[in-house]
Amino acid sequence: MLMISPRMASGMQEKQYTPSLLSFFIYNPKFGPREGEEEKKILFYHPIEIEKNEKIRNVGLCEAIVQFTRTFCPTKPAKSLHTQKNRQFFHEPEENFWMVMIVRNPMVEKPNKDGKPPTVEYQEEEIIDSVYGSVLQQCYSMYKLFNGTFSRAFEAGGVELLTQKLEKFFYRYLQTLHLQSCDLLDVFGGISFFPLDKMTYLKIQSFVNRVEESLSLIKYTAFLYNDQLIWSGLEQEDMRILYKYLTTSLFPRHTEPELAGRDSPLRPEVAGNLLHYGRFLTGPANLKDPDAKFRFPRIFVNTEDSYEELHLIVYKAMSAAVCFMVNSAVDLSREFCEQLDSMVGPHLTLLASDICEQYNVNRRISGPEKEPQFKFIYFNHMNLAEKSTIHMRKTASVSLTSVHPDLMKILGDINCDFARVDEDEEIIVKAMTDYWVVGKKSDQRELYVILNQKNANLIEVNEEVKRLCATQFNNIFFLD
Repeated sequence: MLMISPRMASGMQEKQYTPSLLSFFIYNPKFGPREGEEEKKILFYHPIEIEKNEKIRNVGLCEAIVQFTRTFCPTKPAKSLHTQKNRQFFHEPEENFWMVMIVRNPMVEKPNKDGKPPTVEYQEEEIIDSVYGSVLQQCYSMYKLFNGTFSRAFEAGGVELLTQKLEKFFYRYLQTLHLQSCDLLDVFGGISFFPLDKMTYLKIQSFVNRVEESLSLIKYTAFLYNDQLIWSGLEQEDMRILYKYLTTSLFPRHTEPELAGRDSPLRPEVAGNLLHYGRFLTGPANLKDPDAKFRFPRIFVNTEDSYEELHLIVYKAMSAAVCFMVNSAVDLSREFCEQLDSMVGPHLTLLASDICEQYNVNRRISGPEKEPQFKFIYFNHMNLAEKSTIHMRKTASVSLTSVHPDLMKILGDINCDFARVDEDEEIIVKAMTDYWVVGKKSDQRELYVILNQKNANLIEVNEEVKRLCATQFNNIFFLD
């Protein structure tokens, strides 16, 4: 299927405004069923300074939209509402608990002659439903990771406890939402895996097994290097949201001052127990401090069945980080932390050095990297594996991409087309800026390629994508 993309142009002296959060609220229609009790439905509302009647009116309107759309399809309620100035997103994560996010559409302010007020044009088509719908679902997943489900809090302490938890979490979390940085990677919510040779992988597996055997309190372990996952004992969905928290929130707050960026292999004489670079990212900042606090963040996993509450211990040495999860009923003492530090620190430091050395060897063997003619995003729905050469940096606050935003919009549109059908398919788009964009969906895998080949035709583009699949994905079957 071949499509021509919209024109990529903008006038001079125009002011461009990116998407922004207008309001975010959570309500339960069962909590205020009678007239005059509407305020009881509202469990959380941002911004807080909105006048009470306006809150009630906005929640009532959303409730009416959801009920109205149910008449057409009772099993699939409304997910979004498009208006000229904004886009509303609805999500029901638990029965009768509704989350609503209202986003102002991006707009362009064009100056007028003769001193007249500027003309405002809202760019309604620039917002992709699947991207911001996924952001709303992430809001719930992140809340659930640190607080458990809405219904669990309601059962434990009624509406009062639930509203307290919602206010405490979302007041801070919504400040970290940077909607202008959201793109296709938010739809996938994938995990970047670190490529390793078998021997180094076995060393890591052996390390994890040894620690779990020696410190029997540890229930689950996850091992990461350079913000990429190597090993995880958690269920996929729990690891997916924990990975997002680690890579977009916790790790960026703790960059290594003395070893920023790369590890250097350790000299043999430094490899003893006397010196290591291990430290706690959660819990005590300094074990030698007599006033050190041994409190760790709590997370909730397996909330669908066993509902486990755990302490999250994140320990780092150079670019290697390990997450240890311990049952929250256990009080973690100074002795336990000292034991973990003395056992894990030296081994993790050596492992970080081994991984770095192996990684550098592999890079030397593969030869110097040339600037490729293509950039790509790959995602596997089965193991959540994600790889992007388009994103130079992706955190909660910033998304640095090496391509024009209009090309990212085309990628999002192709993804929406893929989501509508179950069959495998391929879409090729010719952008007006001489770029070609190719999307392939095959057997639970999706590949998006951007080619900078001005004079290429369809046959040449197809051949180039085949070459990319052969070099980058030689063990992955993509249908032609």
